Amino acid sequence: MRSDQIRQGRLSGERSANLEHFLASMDADRWIAEADLLVDMAHLLGLRRQGIIDEAPARALMAALLDLHDHGLPAEAFDERFEDIHAGKEACLIDRVGEDIGGRLHMGRSRNDEVATCIRIRLKQEIIALVRSLADLRATLLDVAAGHTETVMPGFTHLQHAQPTTLAHYLLAYEQAFSRDAARLREAYARVDVSPLGSAAFASTGFPLDRDYTARLLGFARPAANSMDAVAARDFALEVLSSIAICMTTTSRLCEELVLWSTSFFGFVQLDDAYCSSSSIMPQKKNPDVAEIMRAKAGTVAGALTAAITITKGLPMSYNRDLQELTPHLWRGVEAARESIPLLSGMIGTATFNTELMAAEAGRGFSTATELADVLVREYGLAFRTAHRIVGRAVRHGSLDLATLEGAAREAAGLSVVDLGVTQERIDAVLDPRHAVAVRTITGGPAPAAVAVQLAEQKELLARDAAWAKETEAALSRAFEDLISESRRMIV
Repeated sequence: MRSDQIRQGRLSGERSANLEHFLASMDADRWIAEADLLVDMAHLLGLRRQGIIDEAPARALMAALLDLHDHGLPAEAFDERFEDIHAGKEACLIDRVGEDIGGRLHMGRSRNDEVATCIRIRLKQEIIALVRSLADLRATLLDVAAGHTETVMPGFTHLQHAQPTTLAHYLLAYEQAFSRDAARLREAYARVDVSPLGSAAFASTGFPLDRDYTARLLGFARPAANSMDAVAARDFALEVLSSIAICMTTTSRLCEELVLWSTSFFGFVQLDDAYCSSSSIMPQKKNPDVAEIMRAKAGTVAGALTAAITITKGLPMSYNRDLQELTPHLWRGVEAARESIPLLSGMIGTATFNTELMAAEAGRGFSTATELADVLVREYGLAFRTAHRIVGRAVRHGSLDLATLEGAAREAAGLSVVDLGVTQERIDAVLDPRHAVAVRTITGGPAPAAVAVQLAEQKELLARDAAWAKETEAALSRAFEDLISESRRMIV
């Protein structure tokens, strides 16, 4: 195949293999190669529709493009003698149909608007896939939670026993977070869903392109409003990376707890063997390797976001080659989330929770002390700060029985809880973790009735998000199918 045709006018001389490799973006371009062919077809249809290219060369070009679409780009199109897949593909077309025909496809177009369009197409597909994966994960969390609305367990702050809650309440907390991740991605999709095609290098073009037409062919909501912004902007990539980084941070938090809970110290969960590994030397080991690698993947995504922001922060308008270095970080972040989320869903769905041990731990560490203080307020008329001081003093003395509480009340507040009517029987009832959970019936609480409301609301939200992913994917697929059909009609 010929050398890079883009260099043959202004530039001379050969490049070393090291220099070609340094400048090439072929690894990242494999993500967008298929999208690039769709962009070519849409651009060619637009050129023909506007009378910018004659019928005969348009038919020859489209036939070559459809052949590449049907059979795949040849390996030589990815050769690093071409700086990117766009130049490699153009060289491939020129080899097939000659420069007088193949050299006409680039009329009214730059690699700048071409690559920006390809990235947006591919990123839209990835956002849809991530929202769908998150929907599966959320469905798993909701299903498991529904089976544990009365599974009492300790809740923690500062990694210390704090107050009793339920496993359902805990799982729903993560489902809420992942639902926000889906919302962020959906909102980002709307800002990705604009077409840069027709913006050319940055100042648009003198050719009478119909940008609305090509945007519609490629499944975009509209063309980008400003041609300079269209090719220079990568804030859409930063936004998606940020959303993914937040999602993976939540994933890492959940994985951290699964790692802790699976230890002998906690013993709250038994992960399925498929998600664990053993030691090469210690035969007893069952290590939660999938959860650990997932924690690390969160760092990979955070690093990709940091790198992408750092790359763009000092760039003047409009296009700069630095942006080429951003794209691999975008795909690296996307890939880490795309791999992790389905595995997390499987890990949760196959986990076995030790509900008896959870219940036994629920009342440890004086975790029901808050409810005792609340009862002294609600039923016996004390100010909360007074009740808080009495119960805290009793805990300092090592017990919450009536005698200790009475001594603490006299010592800390100069009053008698016995005189107020507090009994040992009432204290015993209040200190039961199940009681502490059952009375927390307000919106968002862990009581079974409150959890039932959360389950219903989140299932409804999940259904809407799943429907959005299905409908948006179908609409995008229809646009591409129509584009291919329209392209085939050109050569009939």
